[in-house]
Amino acid sequence: MPRRPPQVSWGQPRSLQARQLLAASLGLVAFLALAGYALDRAFLETAESNMRQRLRSLALAYVAGGEFARNGEFIPPYETVDPRLERPGSGLYAEVVLPNGHWDSTSAQGPILPAGKMLEPNEESFERALPITEISGEAGEAYRYGRGLIWSAGSDDARSEFPYTIYVLEDTTALSRQVSVFRQALWRYLGGAGLILLLLQAVILRWSLRPLKRVVDELKRVQRGLASRMSGRHPRELEPLTESINAFIESERENLERQRNTLADLAHSLKTPLAVLRARSGEDVPVQELREEIDLQVRRMSDLVSYQLARAARSGHVLFAAPLEIEPYADQIVRSLEKIYAAKGVICEFDIDANARFYGEPGDLQEVLGNLIENAFKWARSRVLLTVKEGEIAPNRRPGLLLAVDDDGPGVPDDKIDLVLQRGVRGDERVQGHGIGLATVQDVVRSYRGTLDVSRSTELGGAHFEVVLPPGL
Repeated sequence: MPRRPPQVSWGQPRSLQARQLLAASLGLVAFLALAGYALDRAFLETAESNMRQRLRSLALAYVAGGEFARNGEFIPPYETVDPRLERPGSGLYAEVVLPNGHWDSTSAQGPILPAGKMLEPNEESFERALPITEISGEAGEAYRYGRGLIWSAGSDDARSEFPYTIYVLEDTTALSRQVSVFRQALWRYLGGAGLILLLLQAVILRWSLRPLKRVVDELKRVQRGLASRMSGRHPRELEPLTESINAFIESERENLERQRNTLADLAHSLKTPLAVLRARSGEDVPVQELREEIDLQVRRMSDLVSYQLARAARSGHVLFAAPLEIEPYADQIVRSLEKIYAAKGVICEFDIDANARFYGEPGDLQEVLGNLIENAFKWARSRVLLTVKEGEIAPNRRPGLLLAVDDDGPGVPDDKIDLVLQRGVRGDERVQGHGIGLATVQDVVRSYRGTLDVSRSTELGGAHFEVVLPPGL
């Protein structure tokens, strides 16, 4: 059967540093491009504004130095405003539009310029990129400023006044050259700054990701057995991660220790039945009596194995378990117990905080609630109270839990509190039971690093069992 070729992933880079560098580089390039475009537009608008002011000044200076003859012909200034106006095809042109004709500067002889129209008095115009034909015959463009004016000869005769318009044009060659030089310098400097920033960015990213590399190195040391846990010398943002890893490591070690203890307890528990069977098999006893002894010891060993397996299955908890609402589990347990203890007529009341949650295995929650509530039903006269509240709250941690069960029974004497929590010990031999339930609750609570306290109930006067679970990761 032919081997399938390895699949190649063309997705995003797997390296966190490469991803960050790529994202930051794209952002930097986009920023420099937008900044370059904004600076280019600002320079062009500033240059055009300066061009308008310069052409306006030339037009007003030309008008101030010129005058009109008796026949209405325009006479240019004796001293030229700009030498380029006297040189044909120089790139700077002047035109005066009269009611019955127009006048052009010497520089306008040769090039083909767009004809200007008469403007209203004091009306201004500024036009960009007007097409012209250079003196060489090549096509070009020019900026044109126009101003509408009125000539007055100083007499009272209204016929001595007439409107006219002056235009000053300048081709775009000089401005285009300035813009080109500016753009070359702009993109050269922005490109150099971009390269420097990219290098600096790579150095900063490498430096900022060093704590993550230290976490990886420490985790490898833990995997190789060179260290027992992660150190606490990490940035504040990585503390939840390292604490979670340490908690996971400790949880796994505790689970391994529990498994070893369970096997040791099982082996120790089986010693006695096996020893009895060995002794009885060597004795001369009736077959029926031997069968009964074997059946008894086999059932005893089966019970021991079942109990130890159930205990091992309950040991520990899921470190990152989803939050569980408590009231549905409590309601299911109480409904079952009310049927069993229907003759007593016990009423169970709930005082459960809506925000309270149990973070762990559903089986552990059922084990704790079931044993505590059943114990309360067993000893209560008529009332049982289940109280659940949100426990201690710590930053960046899931909240703790406070769970209490009260009854109006005889309560637990102070001198028997330690005894009732021991495995196989019952508070009263006259009450049916195996003395395992409260010890099981204590084992489960300890696996969650919590505490189980027994005291006198201030609410109902009987026993008060209180489970406190600390904040978790």
